[in-house]
Amino acid sequence: MERKRVNSSRLRSVGYDEKTRTLEVEMSNGQVFQYSGVYPEVYRRFMAAPNPTTFFDDKIADEYAAKRV
Repeated sequence: MERKRVNSSRLRSVGYDEKTRTLEVEMSNGQVFQYSGVYPEVYRRFMAAPNPTTFFDDKIADEYAAKRV
């Protein structure tokens, strides 16, 4: 999955597959996690957020099950 860089101290890059609704997040330490069942609108709001780390903490990390890849 292709990821885009994000301007965040904790997150390095974010990718999304709309067909499978899978969000992939690369942390600044190099770990990569996939979140399933993420709607396209959540991804769009995440990428447009002024503070991606806060959006991730509030809307993704606790709302979706993570799988380390």
